[in-house]
Amino acid sequence: MSAIARSTEPRLDSVTCASPAGLHRMAYWEWGDPDNDRVLLCVHGLTRTGRDFDLLAQALQGDYRVVCPDVVGRGRSDWLIDPAGYVVPQYVADMVALIARLAPARLDWVGTSMGGLIGLGLAGAALVSPALRPSRGRWGLDATPDVPLGRMVFNDIGPALDLDGLSRIGSYVGQDIRFASFQQAVDYVHAVSQGFGPHDDAGWAALTEHVFHEQDGQWVKHYDLRIAQPFALQTPDATTAAEALLWRAWDHLPMPALVLRGAQSDILSAETAQQMVSRNANARCVEFLGVGHAPTLRSEDQIEAVRRFLLTA
Repeated sequence: MSAIARSTEPRLDSVTCASPAGLHRMAYWEWGDPDNDRVLLCVHGLTRTGRDFDLLAQALQGDYRVVCPDVVGRGRSDWLIDPAGYVVPQYVADMVALIARLAPARLDWVGTSMGGLIGLGLAGAALVSPALRPSRGRWGLDATPDVPLGRMVFNDIGPALDLDGLSRIGSYVGQDIRFASFQQAVDYVHAVSQGFGPHDDAGWAALTEHVFHEQDGQWVKHYDLRIAQPFALQTPDATTAAEALLWRAWDHLPMPALVLRGAQSDILSAETAQQMVSRNANARCVEFLGVGHAPTLRSEDQIEAVRRFLLTA
C-alpha cells in the first residue's frame, strides 16, 4: 500500500459547477490513491461536511479513492448567489460535475440523510437519462450504461420522511448562533445531535471541528444560513409529490443497497425501512441500537457494516 493510501489526512480539491445563477466551486476531501479508478463517494447530511467521513474513509482508503464533498453552501465550498438553489436537484447536478472530474470505472455511494436523498436522486436521473450513466470510466453526453453505478448505502434516510423529525431539524438550521469558545460550540453540537448516539469528549470535538469555525473571535456555523429557506418553504403537497418520485426511484434501483437505521431515528421510521426492503429485492437493512438520526459511521460496528457490504463479492 502506498504512502498516499495510508494517509491520515485528506487532500483538498474542488470542482466548478453550474447553477441558473452562475458558476460555483464545490470543495471535496480525498483519501487514498488518486489513480484508483474505484471511487467511493460519501455525501453528508444537511448541516454537516465531508469531514464527517474521516474514520470511514481511513478504513476504506486502501480499497477505494474515497471522495467526500462539502455540498455547496457548506464547509469549504462556495455559497450560492440564489438560495433557491439549495435543493436536491442542484446537488445532484453538482455531483454529476464531480463524477465527470473523477472519471471512475466503478462508483459506490454512501449518503447520510440528505446525502442519501442526493444519491437516490442521482440514481433516479440515471434511470431516465443516458447522459448520467457511466461508461468506460467516463461520465458524459456520449455515455452508455456499460459500467453501472455500484453499491449504495443510505444512512438513516428513505423515500418517506418523518415530518416531526424534519420540524426538529428545521427549528435550528437557520439560527445565527455564535459562541465565545470552541467548547461552547461542542456543547451545542452535543445538545442538538443526541441522535448521533454515544461519543466520548474527543468524538464530540471531532464532530464539531469542521462544522464551526472561528470568525472575529467567535465560533460560528460553517454553512450559509440561507440553506434553511427552501427547507422552510416545503408544503405537505410538495413533500407528497417528492416522496412519490423518490419511491419510484427506489422501486427501480437496480444495484445492491444497504439501509442503515438508528433504532431511535425520527427521520427514517421502522415502517419505512421495512417497506424499503420489501419493495426492493436488492436492499437489506442494518439497525443500530442506542442511536437516532443519524449514525455517524465513526464506531467500529457501523464502519464494519459499511465495509462488509461494499467489499463483499
